[in-house]
Amino acid sequence: MTDLKDIKAFAFDVDGIFTDGSVLALDNGDLLRIFNAKDSFSVRTARVNGFPVAIITGGCSESIISRFNSLGIPSEDIYQMSKNKLPDLQHFCKRHGLELKDVVFAGDDVPDVETLKAAGLGICPKDACVECQEAADVVSDFCGGKRFVRDIVERTLRAQGKWKFDPDQPWGFSYRDEVNAAQFKSGRHV
Repeated sequence: MTDLKDIKAFAFDVDGIFTDGSVLALDNGDLLRIFNAKDSFSVRTARVNGFPVAIITGGCSESIISRFNSLGIPSEDIYQMSKNKLPDLQHFCKRHGLELKDVVFAGDDVPDVETLKAAGLGICPKDACVECQEAADVVSDFCGGKRFVRDIVERTLRAQGKWKFDPDQPWGFSYRDEVNAAQFKSGRHV
């Protein structure tokens, strides 16, 4: 198990990690998810501090791409329809010059077990399946979608002295065009 001070990147599943696992199916086939703003803030803070972040999910929708792009995660680091997540984590590591030991991986269900074991720090929420709880290095006190992501990101950044917020500092990445347009309409500029 890697010490939090040595972590260089994060990788997350989506459903059951950023959400409580609930989805609302729309007529067009897309699935709506509810994300916790505190979890999202921590991911933005990690990105501003130079941490690569991967999303590795079995899900697939434009809303996943849109949500995580808005947090500063480039599309190249969003892996959808991932049944075997370890090769996707390895690809992410190669893209960023990392080793598996450098990465926290968070998962909650059977497809995540192998990747939880391989990552430098495998963590799951307290409501994860039994197989994940047995495979993980850490079982969180938080459930998925209920500040679970915030907990591990904040603890990691605090351990490295990087948990800071400067309201005058830009987020450090570009938002999608329509978000930029909305900011200019409102008079708020990043």
